[in-house]
Amino acid sequence: MILAGHQPEYLPYLGFCHKAMSVDIFMIVDHVQYGKKQFQNRNRIHANHGSAGWALLTVPVITHDRFEQRICDVEINNTTDWNEKHFKSIYFAYKGSAFFQDYISLLEDIYKQKWTKLALLNETLIKAIFQAMGINVKMAKSSDLLIEGKKTEMLINMCRQVGADGYLSGQGGKHYVNEEEFTKVGLTHQFLEFNHPVYRQKFKPFIPYMSSIDLLFNCGPQSKEIILAAQTPKQLS
Repeated sequence: MILAGHQPEYLPYLGFCHKAMSVDIFMIVDHVQYGKKQFQNRNRIHANHGSAGWALLTVPVITHDRFEQRICDVEINNTTDWNEKHFKSIYFAYKGSAFFQDYISLLEDIYKQKWTKLALLNETLIKAIFQAMGINVKMAKSSDLLIEGKKTEMLINMCRQVGADGYLSGQGGKHYVNEEEFTKVGLTHQFLEFNHPVYRQKFKPFIPYMSSIDLLFNCGPQSKEIILAAQTPKQLS
C-alpha cells in the first residue's frame, strides 16, 4: 500500500489531484505549520478580466501574533463576506462553460455554510472535487494521528501510522527527502512527476495551473482521464 500526503490546499490545482490518483491512501497533512502566501488559503481561476486572464481567490485568515500555528488551527476571518464573493467570482467566471450546471450547485452548498477553520473548509472542497472527478482514494488526516518528526522522519512515521509499505513524493520532495532512510526501515520511496495537461478552456489563451475546478467546469467527467493521459510512461523515478 502506497501513501502520499499534501498540505490541504484551497481549491487545489491538478497536480494535487494527480498525486491522490496515484496512491492507495492520501493523507491531508494539516498538523504542520501554516505557510503564509502559499496555496493553503488561495488559488486561481480562469477569468476573462484583467491583464493576467485569471483571478486570485484568497480566504482571509487570522495570522496576527499566530506565526507558529498549525494548519489545522488556522481560523478564518469572517468579518467580510469572502465566501459570497468567492462563489460569485466562480459563478460568473464559469457560467456558460460546458459542465457549469453539473457542478455549480455542489460548490454553492459549500459556500453557503459558515466556516471557522481553514483546514476543514479545504478538506470539504478537496473531497467534493475528488468525488466529482471519480478519485476513489482512501483518505487520512495527520492531525488525527500521532505524527512526529520533520522531513523524511515525518514521512516515515506517516507510513507507519497507516500501515503503508512506501511513500510517493512530488518533485518538490527532492529538496528534503532522504531515500536511504526509507530503505533502512524497509519502506519504498518514489518521486512522482506531474505533466500539466492542455485542455479546452472557456477563455483563450490556455492558462495552466488554475484550480482543478477549471478542468471540471470545462471537461466534466473526462477530467480524471485528461489528467492521467497527460503523463509520460515513466512518471515515477
